[in-house]
Amino acid sequence: MSTETTPTPAGTAPEKLDRGVLVVAGVVVLGAIMSILDITVVSVALQTFQREFDATPAQVAWTMTGYTLALAAVIPLTGWAADRFGTKRLYLLAIVLFAAGSALCALATSLPMLVTFRVLQGLGGGMLMPLGMTILTRAAGPERVGRVMAVLGIPMLLGPIFGPILGGWLIDAASWHWIFLINVPIGVAALTYAAIVLPRDHVEPSETFDWLGMVLLSPGLALFLYGISTIPETGTFFATKVLVPALVGAVLIVSFVPWALHRRNRHPLIDLRLFQNRNMTIAVVAMSLFAVAFFGAGLLFPLYFQMVRHEDALHAGVLLAPQGFGAMITMPIAGVLADRIGPGKIVMTGIAVITVGMAMFATLTDTTSYAFLLGSLFVMGLGMGGTMMPIMSAALATLRDHTIARGSTLMNIVQQVAASIGTAVFTVLLTNGLQDAVPTPAGQAAVFGDVFLVAAVLVALVLVPAFFLPRRKLAHQVDPAVMVGH
Repeated sequence: MSTETTPTPAGTAPEKLDRGVLVVAGVVVLGAIMSILDITVVSVALQTFQREFDATPAQVAWTMTGYTLALAAVIPLTGWAADRFGTKRLYLLAIVLFAAGSALCALATSLPMLVTFRVLQGLGGGMLMPLGMTILTRAAGPERVGRVMAVLGIPMLLGPIFGPILGGWLIDAASWHWIFLINVPIGVAALTYAAIVLPRDHVEPSETFDWLGMVLLSPGLALFLYGISTIPETGTFFATKVLVPALVGAVLIVSFVPWALHRRNRHPLIDLRLFQNRNMTIAVVAMSLFAVAFFGAGLLFPLYFQMVRHEDALHAGVLLAPQGFGAMITMPIAGVLADRIGPGKIVMTGIAVITVGMAMFATLTDTTSYAFLLGSLFVMGLGMGGTMMPIMSAALATLRDHTIARGSTLMNIVQQVAASIGTAVFTVLLTNGLQDAVPTPAGQAAVFGDVFLVAAVLVALVLVPAFFLPRRKLAHQVDPAVMVGH
């Protein structure tokens, strides 16, 4: 088998992650840190790009949008490519693409060049996360999937917290080029580490490639996300610039569904037959709602500190740190408990805690004490540590072999699309609210409070699908329906 150890039969897996799994986890975490840090580090450099390239906010936003669209386009290909070429080879290629894209970004002399090289970065970055999830899940076996998801969740949570801090410091201490150059030595280390540690691939005879699926799904996702990401610029969904690409993308995505389920299509680009697995379906619904609410609202926190409390980018990033510390406390505990008693109770508890923290932010004013704000962020971090990775565990724990690669690819697409939709929705809510508000700190704070209330309600809605997640130790076997077509 490639890159995986043979899973131990149910009930006999060791309680703790052994050294071999932890070594593999180190490779995956290093790759995830590169990918996730880069997204958040660049977010604090947008004003710098405006000055350097004499560009408008809408133009420099393409440095973020181009990366996101590349992610959306390449993620669907990852499951097939992992089966065809092996996870180790593909992971090494993803690291090379990402590091090379980073080096070229640092050398860019114009905004179009920078956007082009960000797309190259995104092609590598889009493969790192689903491949990492596949490698870890196979290495640990299904009984310990909660623990390995907790390990992988660390960079996913800490990236958004410490990325702005690192980005602000690099820009102030050196120049914007260093937010990209820093990825090069990390990439070299990750490439060397992965080449040594990951076992050789033993690829089975290749599946046929779903060309029609690629023509429908990859451009469909890219067009749909392009339209959605343009909403903040236009202020409305009904602008032609938003509506046309979003609708064309939606039509392509919808057209992919019957083709993916057709009995003649034995190896679809994204295996929608996985939805015949009840746990996967519920986890996808829960992840969709959660990503819209939590990641969408995530952009509000630094904006509040910068716009209402007049903090600079570096200090706004520092003030978000309690959220990461809270997650660090609960995430390892949640991983163990999800394996032992099932993810359902853990996720419901985490969602309830996040809702409390978000509701606390809904009461803020322009003079709310920093102790209250930091305490609210800490509470949300505690809940976050018990939410996202247990949802992932519920989705992947009953899968086997190459269905793991397909399942992790599906979950990453869902998360990426939902987070993009959430970001657009909350940006529009905030922008429209601020246009109608009294232009004072108190007026602006009131708008933020209203939008945080919406976020709290949306987070609370995740309790509905979370209620149906497994609330006892998962029986680690594949639903036969999952294997249809393989």
